[in-house]
Amino acid sequence: MGGDRRGDRRDNQMLKLGAVAAILIGLVLVSLRLLPGSPLESAAASQWGEPAGPKRSTGEPGDRSDRPRPSPSPSLEPLPFEQKQVDLDLKGWYAWSVLDTRTGEIIGSENMAETSTTASLIKSWIVADYLRRADDAGQTPSDAKLADATRIIRDSDNIRAEQFYNSLGRSASIKRMVSICKTTDSSPAADGGWSRTNLSPRDTARLGACIADGRAAGPKWTKWLLGEMRQVRGAGDFGIRKAFPAAERKDIAIKNGWVDRTREQEFHINCLAIGDNWTMGVMVRYPIGLGVEYGMKNCQKITEAVLRDDL
Repeated sequence: MGGDRRGDRRDNQMLKLGAVAAILIGLVLVSLRLLPGSPLESAAASQWGEPAGPKRSTGEPGDRSDRPRPSPSPSLEPLPFEQKQVDLDLKGWYAWSVLDTRTGEIIGSENMAETSTTASLIKSWIVADYLRRADDAGQTPSDAKLADATRIIRDSDNIRAEQFYNSLGRSASIKRMVSICKTTDSSPAADGGWSRTNLSPRDTARLGACIADGRAAGPKWTKWLLGEMRQVRGAGDFGIRKAFPAAERKDIAIKNGWVDRTREQEFHINCLAIGDNWTMGVMVRYPIGLGVEYGMKNCQKITEAVLRDDL
């Protein structure tokens, strides 16, 4: 019994061809699943544990919450003053101004550009000018000179102020103040004396900013000068800082001026203060018969009137 050998060979060939065809079909299907853009791509990726790829843009805006947002700029803490016109029914003339040393913004009364004579207030500049010029010349003031400067600032010593003023070229010193501190209303006295220097409340605040930022006394002596101005004592301790709570007064630097002008039959009272982020100038003139205390108290009253109500 031999059987049909040709039939067996044909069957074997058919089986081999079927196997080859099955392998080829499998390879084609795998290729389609992995081909980019193929409908089977995402399923294949999921099967292989790979991400399906980045989402294609649809032209629609994304979720706004996913977008980076610019950080808001920090707002500055308001100063303790507010812009307002005050009517205190005071006798004579008065004006005030406040400068924000962070921004340079100036507020004040409508007449803050009008000038009056400074009296001893200008001693703050005389001492600053002396200290800056000494440092620029490479010199260190002697202990005796620093003691004189202390007396000029703390006690408003007129004799020592005159000596300093003479050494600085008198009115030439005031011209330097106008140039360095960028004052716009100020001028030296016609007679060249320091007491009759013309200054406005606006320029008084500018002088305070000039002292505070180091332009007046220079980087070496600014801290020293501000320290002396915080220790003003005796008759010169009145006005602006008295309007603040007692705990805050020690941090406010001041220099005041007061004089009875017999020629004009007026008292001229002036106040300069340097606080945290602000400087202030207040000036008053009134009939001489009212006495010095009237003006000193009014410097404080004007300050109190323009302080913010929420303090």
